[in-house]
Amino acid sequence: MKANLPQREPEQLAWWEQQKLYELIQEAGKGRPRYVLHDGPPYANGRIHIGHALNKSLKDIIVKSKNFAGFDAVYLPGWDCHGMPIEIQIEKTHGKNIPAVEVQKLSRAYAAEQIEKQKKDFIRLGVLGDWENPYKTMDYKQEANEIRALGQIMQRGYLSRGSQPVNWRF
Repeated sequence: MKANLPQREPEQLAWWEQQKLYELIQEAGKGRPRYVLHDGPPYANGRIHIGHALNKSLKDIIVKSKNFAGFDAVYLPGWDCHGMPIEIQIEKTHGKNIPAVEVQKLSRAYAAEQIEKQKKDFIRLGVLGDWENPYKTMDYKQEANEIRALGQIMQRGYLSRGSQPVNWRF
């Protein structure tokens, strides 16, 4: 590889971390108009792929350009830790017909492991963000907030039980 990339990349990433580059950018943006990019998080179900890399890189470019344009633009990384993609990985590894409590325990452990791997890869892509405080859908506080929001939706009468599926249209 040209320019000693295998040696220089870890040095560059360590320097960014040592300088607390993201924190410096956030400090400089305080008091400016706020810009929030709502990022749909990836599933915590395996290593990142080219789709993840493109998605995160483009969003990182948007957030950085908004900071340069005079906004207080932040990036809070997050992960979707629930659902079929993770449960399928658990079934592949541990088999089917596992008690639900065990599936939940294994899914949490698997998601936590995958989050750390994906986080390292996103940082290697140069994506700046609050990597020490990501949101994870499996955090108990996050789950409680989701249930509270669902409760408010129900109280307002926006949720009903029926036998027809909801058809999505674009």
